Amino acid sequence: MDDYALVLNAGSSSLKFCVFRRPVEEKWLLEARGQIEGIGTSPRLSAKDAVGQSLAEKSLGAEVRDGRTALDALALWLRSKYGGARILGVGHRVVHGGTRYAGPVIVTREVLANLYELVPLAPLHQPYNLAAIEAVFERLPDALQVACFDTGFHQSQSQLAKILPLPQELRKAGLQRYGFHGLSYEYVAAALMRLAPEIAMGHVIVAHLGSGASLCALRGGKSVDTSMGFTALDGLCMGTRPGALDPGVILYLFQSLGLSTKEVETILYKKSGLLGISGLSNDMRDLLTNKAPEARLAVDYFVYRAAKEIGALAAVLGGVDGIVFTAGIGENSPEVRRRICVASSWLGVELDEESNARGRSLISAARSKISVWIIPTNEELMIARHTGTILGLIEPALSK
Repeated sequence: MDDYALVLNAGSSSLKFCVFRRPVEEKWLLEARGQIEGIGTSPRLSAKDAVGQSLAEKSLGAEVRDGRTALDALALWLRSKYGGARILGVGHRVVHGGTRYAGPVIVTREVLANLYELVPLAPLHQPYNLAAIEAVFERLPDALQVACFDTGFHQSQSQLAKILPLPQELRKAGLQRYGFHGLSYEYVAAALMRLAPEIAMGHVIVAHLGSGASLCALRGGKSVDTSMGFTALDGLCMGTRPGALDPGVILYLFQSLGLSTKEVETILYKKSGLLGISGLSNDMRDLLTNKAPEARLAVDYFVYRAAKEIGALAAVLGGVDGIVFTAGIGENSPEVRRRICVASSWLGVELDEESNARGRSLISAARSKISVWIIPTNEELMIARHTGTILGLIEPALSK
């Protein structure tokens, strides 16, 4: 009987997964990678093997309406594919670990209850992460589960970077800057160490640009500062989130406009950012091809905020040796990369236009004072590595 580890990254409308197989004397091998997307609307399962060959591509029924039913559909496909295989462990992406959990942890009912207390700090992600854990408890009660936190990688930051300038009694209650996208940054830092070790140990800014977006300053591969803070609302303009706002704006929404807490939460998490500025779409691909002035304004603001934050993190680091683009927009939009690099040219950034257009790993010109890279992120692989380590299993490889 083959032994497997399962990695789950559960969101509001998608369930990403990876299956790793453990041979007798080697490291874990990637067996399958895929996702169920369109949960609640037009659910569809897709999966590929380690070399990118399709294993599944099919529409699912209307009964796949939430995370639990999506997990049922995934379990059905896994049984059809892997028969009586044994699941040794399940690793989960969990956005928030709070002050209690600085690193990956085996999930017990007590741990799960503690993580539910953090839902208000990440309402767009935490409930769905935890719902997947609940579902595995019900369906695979014998499988050990490991929670891996997006906040964990930023524990290396100084007190100065974490502090919020609020009264001490509030700060003692856990109000501080946490930072997010940590699993992505941890993977990129490890990948950069193999790709360009002379840069990886220096001063690097990583731009995780996707529907959720943030930047992280690395020194020696460790997080020094990041654009997101207490919640995943802070920092850069995102798909539907505004990024940094004057706190007085929030007071105005409550006091002068009389909006409810739920209404303000909906505005901040679902109606702002690229969608709010453009009134058209939260998808950068749509906005880049749309000639409407509102679409152009949304893209311009996204680039403006990213370049502004790069300047701030450059000041924190005291200089920059490299910039890395990752995540959906960062990996796949030559135009956004080009425009951010042009806005950052004062740092000595010069792009190689052909390399950027072709999406090569190194996209800076030979004469550029700062090297610029594209590194596809792989949060699921990072989760697999942590799961294997904490369960005392053979550690999965970080290679694809």
